[in-house]
Amino acid sequence: MRTARRLRGAGTARDVTTLLLLVGLAAGCSPVYVLKAGYHEARILAARRPIRAVIADPRTDVDTRGKLEVALAARAFARDSLVLDVNGSYSTFVQLDRDTLTLILSGAHQDRLEPVTWWFPIVGRVPYRGYFGLEEALSAEERLKQQGFDTYVRPAAAFSTLGWFADPLLSTLLRYDAVGLVETIIHELTHNTIYLAGYTDFNESLASFVGARGAIAFFCGPTAFQDAGRCELAQDRWSDELIFSGFMDTLITELETLYGRSDLTREVKIERREEVFAEARRHFVENVQPAFRASRFPWVLDEPLNNATLLARLHYYRRLGDFDATLGGQEDLQTTIRRIAQKARDLVRSGGDPFEALVPASAAQPDR
Repeated sequence: MRTARRLRGAGTARDVTTLLLLVGLAAGCSPVYVLKAGYHEARILAARRPIRAVIADPRTDVDTRGKLEVALAARAFARDSLVLDVNGSYSTFVQLDRDTLTLILSGAHQDRLEPVTWWFPIVGRVPYRGYFGLEEALSAEERLKQQGFDTYVRPAAAFSTLGWFADPLLSTLLRYDAVGLVETIIHELTHNTIYLAGYTDFNESLASFVGARGAIAFFCGPTAFQDAGRCELAQDRWSDELIFSGFMDTLITELETLYGRSDLTREVKIERREEVFAEARRHFVENVQPAFRASRFPWVLDEPLNNATLLARLHYYRRLGDFDATLGGQEDLQTTIRRIAQKARDLVRSGGDPFEALVPASAAQPDR
């Protein structure tokens, strides 16, 4: 699920695969929630216009026209060079009457890194739920707080229906620069191609890897949109994400150690985690941020740190260094994607962990 790939410097969540229409099939959801979700999704799908028609429309401003041309090129690149399942996705455009598609609610236990989950058909259990209204989202958040959970509400500007419908490009994504736009489109199309029900961290981190590496290939390789400046920016952002992934992995390990102590009460664990958060912020300011080339990840300092905020972000940064290590030698990105997807599916079918698919190209067995 993707919270619109990213709003640089705005502290919003990243990219959210909000399966709003499929939610209508969920037996465990309230009828009111189902109806509202289906209504809003139906409105979005009904408002689609072919992107080429929007580009040709003389009323379309220059900036919008340019970004839509980049979007079509990124879609074609994802289809032809990365062999992702594009279907009809991102061939249409929807102008929304708001700057946020939906609000995403996450919850987590306070004394352990365990998210609150909701079950939906097709996608299985997911650690988030979408709302179209702020009041609804905040009311649902308050109910979780009253039950003793950590909570986090964040805006989302993109969604994927995993290929079930022809996802449009939403106007909320046009706030991104060209690099962020290409990353988001490739990220979401990765979900069309491989989505393992119930494995949110793997799905989102794989899509983060493919989106970032795909943007690098798009702007650095021999394409019509090859651009030295954007190539460097895409590379710098991926470098920053790898650094940030390492920071998050270390913080999560420290929290798991604390929460796993049997000699501490729940109350003491919750109290002592604040010391871990404070030290993490200090380390972030003194050692992590200075290493960034193009990003800041301001939410670490600007938003409350709790298990819900950390887990919501971690979905997109889990073991990115290991994903990157799979792309080595002479193997291209397309081959790497296919190899990871095949191995991950096999592992899940046999009850294994899809992250075990992350082996370097040099150590991988050749495809049979």
